[in-house]
Amino acid sequence: MLTIRLRLRLWPVLAALACLFPCAVTTGFAEEGRKVRIAVEGAFPPFNFVDTNQELQGFDVDIAKALCNAGKLRCEFVIQEWTGMIPNLVKKRYDAIISSMSMSAERRGRVAFSNRYYNSPSILVTRRDITLESADLKGLADLKLGVTASTTQEEYAKHELPGTETIVFDASPKLYQGLADGAVDVILEDKLAIYDWLANTRAGACCAFAGEDIVSDEFFGEGAGIAVRLDDDDLRQTFNKALETITANGTYDEINAKYFPFSIQ
Repeated sequence: MLTIRLRLRLWPVLAALACLFPCAVTTGFAEEGRKVRIAVEGAFPPFNFVDTNQELQGFDVDIAKALCNAGKLRCEFVIQEWTGMIPNLVKKRYDAIISSMSMSAERRGRVAFSNRYYNSPSILVTRRDITLESADLKGLADLKLGVTASTTQEEYAKHELPGTETIVFDASPKLYQGLADGAVDVILEDKLAIYDWLANTRAGACCAFAGEDIVSDEFFGEGAGIAVRLDDDDLRQTFNKALETITANGTYDEINAKYFPFSIQ
């Protein structure tokens, strides 16, 4: 089965979400009715993006709403540029990140993660007029590689592909445009994230997956999780319990089917 994460101009939007049903306080979990500020990038379709009405949409957003409802949390969204995600969580400008953040070893040293809420490998993507010399990473020797700043793909390229000429873009849409325009020959990206661009946009018709899925627990972690501060274990547990709830009652599957014709869990 195909398993296929992971940024457009940012809009100063706050989307407030009120949770609907009361419940008893459970020891060891976040306080009932706690106000939780959730950071999303808002520029990473189909996971999170701002629509033509300047409202947040996407898989991450719908999952966050469902988790807040199941966890009896009063949640609001904060749009945050990607490179400042973890620093501003640590500074308490918001309480959680639900924005397709992979649980790498490096990030685990700075934040605590919930259980995984979806998984995706990374993969190379080339223009259709480019042929890799081999199906593995050795085929990149004479090509320009593109990655997005402050991503696990950038870290992977830095450590595992030191001899490859690499251009760093500050957002995924710019990365994809750079590939389409020929600024780079190949990009390393989360497979799920770029799937929508390849399958559903005119610009994406230029390009295709190349080689095998690239999996590395060290750099890409075990999938995407919800990040909270290291000392906020009550909130982490609340999200884990809420994730169990929306998985068991079918809500997760409904959201999954809205965006992907295959399971990403």
